[in-house]
Parts: sequence; C-alpha cells; structure tokens
Amino acid sequence: MRREVSYYIREKKRTASNELAHVLKKCIGQIDRSWKEIIILCIGSDRITGDSLGPLIGQQLSRYRWKNIHIYGTLDAPVHALNLESTLSGIKKRHPSALILAVDASLGSQKHIGYITAGIGPIHPGSGVRKNLPAVGDLYITGILNASGSFEHFLLQTTRLSFVVQMADTITDGILRTFSPVYERRGLLPDGWFHREERRDLCWAKEDSGLAALSIETSSGSIS
Repeated sequence: MRREVSYYIREKKRTASNELAHVLKKCIGQIDRSWKEIIILCIGSDRITGDSLGPLIGQQLSRYRWKNIHIYGTLDAPVHALNLESTLSGIKKRHPSALILAVDASLGSQKHIGYITAGIGPIHPGSGVRKNLPAVGDLYITGILNASGSFEHFLLQTTRLSFVVQMADTITDGILRTFSPVYERRGLLPDGWFHREERRDLCWAKEDSGLAALSIETSSGSIS
C-alpha cells in the first residue's frame, strides 16, 4: 500500500484534534482490503523525553475499553527498537486480519516542528536517528517534535516534556474522536463493534461523519 499524501496539522490550532479525526476517517475509508480489528501501535521509549510521545498516547488510550481495538505500546509496556520485531510478530499471530495504525514521534523540517502528520501507508521507526527497523502500519500518525539533522539523539533527549505531553494530548483526543460511539448512532459503524453496556467503548467511524477539517496542510498544498 503506497502512501499517497501526508496531511500536516498544526498542533496548537484549536481545531487540531477535529482535523486529525477527519483525516483518520478519510484514510480508513480508503483502505482497500478487508479487516476485522484495529491495532493502535504506539512506538517509542519512556527513557527519552522526545521519544516518549507514543507511549504517552498508548497509556492514555489504554484507559478506555474497546471490543475490536487493541493498544500496543504504553509507558508500562513500551514498544521500541529492541522489541518492535517480536511485537509485530505477535500481532500478526494474534490479529491476522487487523488494520494497524502506527503512532510515533518524528523529526522534520524546522517549519514543521509542532505539526502532526497523518496518512495512508507505513512509517519507518527509528529512521530519524539512523536505526534500521521494519516498516510498520497501514495508517500512521506522527508528531514532529524537533528538526532533523545532526545529533538526533541529543535533540530527542532535550525536547521539553511539556511539549511532548501537549502533543500527546491532542493526538489522543483526535484518535478518541475518530472512534467515538456517537458515529454508531448514525449508521457508520460495522455491526457488532459497540458494547452498549459499557460507557466508554470507542468504535470505528467512516469519513462521511460530517466533521469538517479546517486548513489541513498536505504535501501538495492545503484543503479546507
């Protein structure tokens, strides 16, 4: 599955989480294969401030109860360079028909620091710090926390925790909005996804939910 476009969303915008939800639903609706579950794979290490974005998001998402959505990568059980391959192998065995949403921190250009990117296709964890790890994901979300260039490890280590936490909060909110049970009442969910007896179950929604994205930048321009 090739990546067609990356959407860039400025995290500090008031509408950032709504825009991220819009993009994710749009991308999910474009997946051209069948799937029965969603894996949200949050990649990173809790030992490096800038690399803790994924585990922070996974930790927040793990507080919610799902039927067909599974979280991998939290502060308690991070998924990082040393266990990524074994984690992917386990996911393949336990969830052979799953759609994988990969979430990770990233480095980018100076002008894109503080932006969230999302789109279709895999990401390459560790590429910003010159690690050779397997590509992962049918969809992806990354938070650009610093500029790429020299001394990447140092840049990640010196990234402010408050910046990472704010980015994690916005991405988490966007994911929760994407899978909100409100869309089940609009007939936009696969049958059997919603636990009616549980107050905090979150489910899959397609892009025609009506949420508008405002000035979401893409690699080829912007959309309104």
